[in-house]
Amino acid sequence: MKSVKIMLITMSAGVFLASSTSTAVQAQAAGAWNIPAKFKTTKNPVAVSKESVADGKDIYSKHCKSCHGVKGLGDGPKAGTIDVSCSDFSTKKFQSLTDGEIFFQITEGKGKMPAFKKLIPEDNSRWSIINYIRTMAAK
Repeated sequence: MKSVKIMLITMSAGVFLASSTSTAVQAQAAGAWNIPAKFKTTKNPVAVSKESVADGKDIYSKHCKSCHGVKGLGDGPKAGTIDVSCSDFSTKKFQSLTDGEIFFQITEGKGKMPAFKKLIPEDNSRWSIINYIRTMAAK
């Protein structure tokens, strides 16, 4: 009987810890981005051109589309399988971010969004994604 009580207490503690950890991860993921000041004023060194937008689209299709969707609405096939919403790039709120802020988000990631600094190691490739994302603004 004593071992059953210990087992129940241990299982209850494990369930509590798992659920509180999950809640903490969700809260962090859903919270505001903590973007260093220097990124708020960082300019995109890759000029907007047909080539940079096309390059950005290719990279976006490989790394971003599955969550953010074809048109950047946050409705990609993986979006429904994660417990946070994916950004909708067409909104005024998102489009009001500076290129540097978006670069930081892509580079460092947060919560369920992976950091792409290793997956997309070329800075200019991440800047080109931003040039492509800018074409998704609601018209």
